[in-house]
Amino acid sequence: MKPLKYFILVVLCSACFGCAATQIALEKKDLKVETKMSNTVFLDIEKITAKTIYVDFKNTSDKDIEVKSMLENKLRAKGFTVTATPSEAFYIVQGNILYVGKADPSALRESLYAGYGGALGGAVGGAIIGGATGGWPGAGYGAGIGGLAGAAAELVAGSLVKDVTYTIVTDLMISERSAESVEQTIQSDLEQGSGSKITQTSNTTVDRKRYQTRIISMANKVNLDLEEALQPLIENLTKSVSGIF
Repeated sequence: MKPLKYFILVVLCSACFGCAATQIALEKKDLKVETKMSNTVFLDIEKITAKTIYVDFKNTSDKDIEVKSMLENKLRAKGFTVTATPSEAFYIVQGNILYVGKADPSALRESLYAGYGGALGGAVGGAIIGGATGGWPGAGYGAGIGGLAGAAAELVAGSLVKDVTYTIVTDLMISERSAESVEQTIQSDLEQGSGSKITQTSNTTVDRKRYQTRIISMANKVNLDLEEALQPLIENLTKSVSGIF
């Protein structure tokens, strides 16, 4: 009897969740790519003396991706001369790719609001968009009818239809040459165990203004894999950075 009961339960769950799975499969069958910045960057375009630029992109994620050459090509298309010497450049673009992989949208919002240098959202890297119970609408309802029913629903819908988001999270700093001296104060708080910390402050005068922002690129589609998402994500990221100039 037990196999029969389990089969009936699977059929019932199919009826409950099949429509939801079909709906999301139809709504998200096409790849959608978006890029957002934590802060808008406005450069002082009236004081540009030379369209020279130096690009330095680091990658501290666990994925092997290359962004620099595509970004340099986009900047050349805008009339910039890309130099290999930072001191010769009117602009210096420095980027650090913090994370490449799956993520939950709520975690991405947290990461975006945290801004440049801020913490990544706790659920960045979550296996499936839409919550831990599954990647399809109505997952909470499925969990409410019991663990076995939830497992059956995951078998019917979750294993076949998953609403997946991949992301690239990047911190970006742009340094712009300034005719006037720029005074800057750098403060660092260094944790010393759980009971104390050291605060360091340094004051310097430089000849560049600096702008910082965080860029989050997102690719969403049903059953999306990283190989399909990666190139459009890099394209959108480099387009967003080059669009500042």
